[in-house]
Amino acid sequence: MKKVSIYTDGACSGNPGCGGWGAVLVYGKTEKELCGAEKITTNNRMELTAVIKGLSALKEPCEVELTTDSKYVCDSINKGWVYSWQKNGWKKADKKPALNVDLWEELLTLLKKHKVNFIWVKGHNGHPFNERCDRLAVEQYKKLQN
Repeated sequence: MKKVSIYTDGACSGNPGCGGWGAVLVYGKTEKELCGAEKITTNNRMELTAVIKGLSALKEPCEVELTTDSKYVCDSINKGWVYSWQKNGWKKADKKPALNVDLWEELLTLLKKHKVNFIWVKGHNGHPFNERCDRLAVEQYKKLQN
């Protein structure tokens, strides 16, 4: 399996509000930027979308180190919450409905294809790729606001 690094971030102006996402894929010396935006969304939806778009861009199963500043994404996967929500009919431990089920289902399908290790980094803390993804996300939603 090819080893790929993916860095992602989502951003929102208002929550809900206008949002953007950015992802940078790195394979060897090759880098690819992906980004997009939605008029009405949430920060968590943009964080998930960045991850999904990054993984979806891979043309074959890969071993992926995915770095994000989203505790929501990292903890949901690494602590197994999303698998419990799915098993319980997309209900959380408090019996309330899980949010963003459409995106979680899409991500879980991708996680069956790729071997992904989720790594959390503190946002806006000088991590070069995280800062780059944040700039991409913000640029995207600002285009929609104008």
